[in-house]
Amino acid sequence: MEITRRHLLSALSAAGLLTVIPTGRANAADAAADSARLLANTVAVFAGSAESNARPETAAKRAAIDKAARANLKSMDAAGPGELFAGLVLGTDEGKLNTAYKQLYEIALATRAPGAAPDLYGDATVQRRVIDGLTWLHDHYYGDQSKGYYGNWFYWEIGLSQFISKTLVLLADEVQAYRPDLLRTYVASMDAYLRNGTDGDVNLDSRFHTGANLADITTNRILQGALLIADGGGAPDGEARIRKALTDQLTVFATIDPYALNHGVTDGYYADGSFLQHASVAYTGSYGKGLLTRVVQTLKILDGTGFAHGGELVPTVVGWVRDGFAPLIFEGWMMEIVKGRAVSRTDTGYTDVAIVVEAVVDLASLAEDTAGADATTDATALKSYVKHIRATSRAALDPSSFVSPVSITRYADITGDASVPAEDLNPASRTVAFNAMDRTVHRRPGYAFALARSSSRISKYEYMSGENLMPWFQGDGAYYLYLSGQDQTQAYGVDYFTAVSPYALSGVTAPVEERRTVPELYGKPYYDNPGHPLNFTSSSESQNTYVYFPRGTGPHSGGAVLGAYGAAAMVQSDDVPYRDKQKGVLPDDFVVYRNATATKSWFLFDDEIVVLAADVGDTAGRAVTTTVDSRTAAPDDLTTVTGALRDGRPWTGPGTGDLHWLRYANATRGTSLGYVFLDTPRVRVSLDEVTRSRRVVRTSNPDTAVTRTVLGVTVDQAAGAEPACLAYALVPNAGERALRSYTRHDGALTVHANTPRLQAVTHQGLGLTAANTFTPGRHETAGLRVEGPASVLVRRGRRHGAPVTVAVADPTTRRDTVTVLLRGRSLSKVSADPQVRVAHVLGGTRLDVDTRHAYGRSFTVTLR
Repeated sequence: MEITRRHLLSALSAAGLLTVIPTGRANAADAAADSARLLANTVAVFAGSAESNARPETAAKRAAIDKAARANLKSMDAAGPGELFAGLVLGTDEGKLNTAYKQLYEIALATRAPGAAPDLYGDATVQRRVIDGLTWLHDHYYGDQSKGYYGNWFYWEIGLSQFISKTLVLLADEVQAYRPDLLRTYVASMDAYLRNGTDGDVNLDSRFHTGANLADITTNRILQGALLIADGGGAPDGEARIRKALTDQLTVFATIDPYALNHGVTDGYYADGSFLQHASVAYTGSYGKGLLTRVVQTLKILDGTGFAHGGELVPTVVGWVRDGFAPLIFEGWMMEIVKGRAVSRTDTGYTDVAIVVEAVVDLASLAEDTAGADATTDATALKSYVKHIRATSRAALDPSSFVSPVSITRYADITGDASVPAEDLNPASRTVAFNAMDRTVHRRPGYAFALARSSSRISKYEYMSGENLMPWFQGDGAYYLYLSGQDQTQAYGVDYFTAVSPYALSGVTAPVEERRTVPELYGKPYYDNPGHPLNFTSSSESQNTYVYFPRGTGPHSGGAVLGAYGAAAMVQSDDVPYRDKQKGVLPDDFVVYRNATATKSWFLFDDEIVVLAADVGDTAGRAVTTTVDSRTAAPDDLTTVTGALRDGRPWTGPGTGDLHWLRYANATRGTSLGYVFLDTPRVRVSLDEVTRSRRVVRTSNPDTAVTRTVLGVTVDQAAGAEPACLAYALVPNAGERALRSYTRHDGALTVHANTPRLQAVTHQGLGLTAANTFTPGRHETAGLRVEGPASVLVRRGRRHGAPVTVAVADPTTRRDTVTVLLRGRSLSKVSADPQVRVAHVLGGTRLDVDTRHAYGRSFTVTLR
């Protein structure tokens, strides 16, 4: 179910079309009954039910709830004068205030978790200690609006309200009996802290109230509305709050149409599966994961109430999982290309996927409860996907990390059901062009390749709050090649970014220079200059544009997909800060960096990823490095590097040579990767032991030393050198015999062109020719004529008269029409997307492809 945001908002504004949110109730009794159900659902989500908590699978979760509550109570007992919890100093650090509310919530949770010890479960004395704590915090550190709202806006509008609202839900009866005025006091304060909203409510025109943030805020307000109804006398206010919050939250279900934005919002899910947050950050693996979790939780909370027909939304969320998440999860690991600043955290990867799995488990239950054959099919597919992740993950998935004890039991039921097969939501071979977020994923049995691009539409990286301190080239064609069977914490994750130089990420072309982190440059985690016309404050739009997640300045970044094959392209550009500093827009003390130049293509086949790079250099005359690959290993892993020179002589690294092929193997991990240098200057191969602290990439990481052996495969260009061209292939899991079989003249892989205008390759074994064109005008190569910038794939069958399939895309997203001529005999259309027109012309078959408002989508045609 794909709803455009425009159509959804239109439907919601028209009387009689509220299909998801029913009309208001006829009497207060119905509202009260639905509110009671909503609050009971919420308690079950977080504390579990008598049934779930009686099962042995939830024992570890219940023990963790008990342990946290007792530790927090002990800390309350030890608190000194002016403290709620021992040693937790409040008043200047919003994160510590959040911790105080979190610890009160954890105590409250234990008092509502069935099966908890009798000195906690249902104990009114303990509950009143929590209520007294809420009262004390409001009186001293939260209620005074003139003193609040320091630091990060997120805590005041979202984070604190999450813990306050859930705690009030857990203790609703005792609050009403003990401090009946506390609920309305807190609701009024939470409303007042929505300062990016309007009149204490959500503002859909605010850049702060979008995507995952909007889902969080509106879920908080749904809980508050139910509490107001249950409080007595607040039914009209409470029901109106719930209906408004649901109406606002429904906008996150709408597929973003970049050509018809509502409220100027680009955050959310796109038709190609992309997810953006912060307007231009590829973020499925962090904020997208948060949105998925919050939406599924909300559907569970609403289940059985009359506030919304949540079942109608389930197919949309299933689509997010199938098209947005599944391609980005490889053997239980969330790929680096969609984590933003979270790549620098110590708990990403397998932990990310465990969070997704909980949402999928609950989504399967919701689909099962939805009428219709499609819902049954969805439920079965989701259950199979849960078992697939469990079977393929290289780290054991710990269900005790789930938020809900009920989810733990559902997970146990799925994994214990022999009738449910373990099946991926992806086909074994798949290429996905997430062009709306400048990402490409290429999957094959045995490996997955993930590529991060950037453009004038999508940020080069995300840095914020001391996280991801050295991100500069993460969107400049950085790629990650995940090999099957490997524990990915040994290849990527925080230790990859800790050990590998930020200038030497795999796939990156970078100038040889030393850049400084934001804290090093300005003495704080952001650039502070509120007196400048651009108003640089910690949460200002200028901070986003120039410091936190700057975009590139070039439009060319995209690619085409034909079946399971793909082509991607990017013209490397300077970022917006560098451009605007040259225009005199930015302050004199604002530091910017100039980028190197490169025009790059990635051609995605079965056994090879072919990379072409042209115009590799630097207009400022600096030395430049292009990293073919950087791979890490534990220092005691048995690794070998072998290869051959172009003249056929064997070569063993490290060192520099005119290489034909190279093979890196890690016998300890059972992995290998080959490199075939089709037309590349001398290659430098290094194998170094590196020790650094995880704190170099994130200020709040523990000061833990990481030692890794780092393989570097690099092409160096001296300062002032002429621009270079590179052509090489990555060959996952290759043996030496396979690598020796690649020769420069056997035609198996033929590079037809590698210039800043045109890059093209043919894979003879697949009958596949792929071309990326970058400039206006006519481009001729390998039996193709392409007009203007485009990405084109052509596959010809081996037999005479076999069909020819073609895919065409506009990687600039700016063209109305792309024209391609297939030279040779005239071909007739067998099938085609409606946007493709076929004509017989002198010299061959012309394809005119309507790419207007396609946002990089591929269009295909089959000819014979």
